[in-house]
Parts: sequence; C-alpha cells; structure tokens
Amino acid sequence: MIIVDTSVLIDYFRAVDSKESALLDLFLDTDVEILIGDLVLMELLQGVRNEQQAQMVLQELGAYRTISIAGPDCAIHAAQHYRQLRGIGITPSKSIDTLIATRCIIDDIPLLFSDRDFDPFVKHLGLVSAANS
Repeated sequence: MIIVDTSVLIDYFRAVDSKESALLDLFLDTDVEILIGDLVLMELLQGVRNEQQAQMVLQELGAYRTISIAGPDCAIHAAQHYRQLRGIGITPSKSIDTLIATRCIIDDIPLLFSDRDFDPFVKHLGLVSAANS
C-alpha cells in the first residue's frame, strides 16, 4: 500500500518521463494498493482548466481508494511535526504537504513523491519514501 502525491500524479497524467512516474507504472502492474489522499484529489482538481478535464481526472482516479488525510489527530501531529522541523531550522513550505506527510507517518504508509519538500520528513521524522521501500 502506498499514497501517491500530487506531483507524481501530475507528471504521470502528462506522460512526463520521471523516476517516480516509472515507479507508479511499476506499482500499477503489481498488487500494491494505490491510495489517493482527499487533499491530493483537491490539488489535482484545482489544477484542471475546465469541468471536462475535472471529470477525466475523476474517472482516472476512480480506480483508486481515496482516503481522508486531515482530521483532529493528524492536525495535531502535523503541527508538532512542523514545530519539530522549524526547531532544527527547516520551515515546511506547504501545510498540505505537512498534513500528507504526517498522515503517512501516523499510518506507516510509504509516500510516492517527487516534491523535495518531503525530504525533511524522511530525514528527520520517519516518513517512508515509496521509492526506497
């Protein structure tokens, strides 16, 4: 089971040749369950130009289970993670990424990402990269 981040899905849908897109292709050919976070879904749908594209994205993602990222427990832990990183001189740039990383850490689910904003969560907080698992 893995959660896929927005950056990977965007590259995948655009047929960008990247390590992460290739890994997603590989995971899709196995029995690994692919999860999409509700906040990832929101980010993807915000980025489309019109309703027709939105429906195409929804249809493509319909094969995957969508999970809730945030909630009171995750919000509290995400704020703790933010403070921990800030305490060592790293300020996470996006709250949504902090929530996604925290959900993965709490539930011990690897994250497939290409966004380097997740690197401090791997290095300092125990986030597992699906690229290395």
